[in-house]
Amino acid sequence: MDTTTCCVVGGGPAGAMVGLLLARAGVEVVVLEKHADFFRDFRGDTVHPSTVRLIDELGLGAEFARLPRSELTRMCMYAGDRMVVAADLTKIPGRYRHIAMVPQWDFLDLLTSAAAEEPTFTLRMRSTVTEVITEANAVRGVRYLDSDGVEHTLRADLVIACDGRDSVTREAAGLRQRMEDVPMDMWFLRIPKSVGDREGGAVQARFTSGNSAVAIDRGDYYQTGYIIEKGCDATLRATHEVAWLRERVGELFGWPTETLAAIRSWDDVKLLEVTVGMLDRWYVPGLLCIGDAAHTMSPVGGVGVNLAVQDAVAAARILARPLLDGTVRTADLEKVQRRRMLPASFTQRSQRGEHDMLIAPALRGSLDTAPLPLRIVDAVPMLAGLTAYLGGMGLRPEHAPDFARRPPVGATP
Repeated sequence: MDTTTCCVVGGGPAGAMVGLLLARAGVEVVVLEKHADFFRDFRGDTVHPSTVRLIDELGLGAEFARLPRSELTRMCMYAGDRMVVAADLTKIPGRYRHIAMVPQWDFLDLLTSAAAEEPTFTLRMRSTVTEVITEANAVRGVRYLDSDGVEHTLRADLVIACDGRDSVTREAAGLRQRMEDVPMDMWFLRIPKSVGDREGGAVQARFTSGNSAVAIDRGDYYQTGYIIEKGCDATLRATHEVAWLRERVGELFGWPTETLAAIRSWDDVKLLEVTVGMLDRWYVPGLLCIGDAAHTMSPVGGVGVNLAVQDAVAAARILARPLLDGTVRTADLEKVQRRRMLPASFTQRSQRGEHDMLIAPALRGSLDTAPLPLRIVDAVPMLAGLTAYLGGMGLRPEHAPDFARRPPVGATP
């Protein structure tokens, strides 16, 4: 049996960030990550302006800038018969006017490497949580399996569930998300850029009747999400050759045949089963859920990473002192939810609006013209700055707590 002050389950963006911040506060924290490394393709790679600002505040801006990246400044939306610049991040006030597209594994390596410099931080890879330990109606730790299948017990004053949309920890604690109906799933593809393709710094979203996709500029390729009707993945794969998909993507973006040949077979097409859900209560005594474990997001806007990181910052700021004092209470966990519920709920409502306004009509084949909100943004270009701020900074963007701030590497103290 082992003990710690805080056990963080999951080494994704929420888990890595909350582990780093709590360790910088001096809290003894153990992060349990079930995989051997962070390398997974088609994960959330969008680092929004509020998170870029946070990284600077943590003194990690120079290291972050050296990571492989592309920068997105515009969201160009083609809907029905019209092209609209739906969001223009260059109009956001302040220094941070882009979304950084950084491979998630590099981002997580940056955070966990910084955390490893703190004497109270421990990261255990290949550690799969199987259940929570409950005593006197409160969570008091977890049981997990190591890479050899050996079971371990880790007792903790607090468990923070950061293990994503399919959170084992959340389920083991008896918490259930309230799920929403969504119209779509998504196929992810890598489409290399063709010679002479100079399009850069933009997300291209194309919605036409029965054929829609989003392409994100990743430097030398487009990370492309093709939208399909909910639950139709197996049927479409069984009834169509992959050439059918190549043709449809080509119709949307005008990419040449030799470029689309990168989609060689259905093995190159990865499915994201889209779910949207929210916990009514993010906590039980001794356990708190944040990130996707608390609120599963649609891929619309690519906001999942940003919200998870912002949750982590709020959790660390509110809980660091109670954890250090050994006085963390259920009321402290409720404060975290109260702080972060509005941004999560607002984002889900915005995503629901885009589902209803664009995606569902496109899938039904009834999207003939750009919806009224897009036409208004097109008519009043300054609104593209407002939409960019709401998407890029969000409601209640979090700043680094004072205890976690560090000067930039190489700066004179």
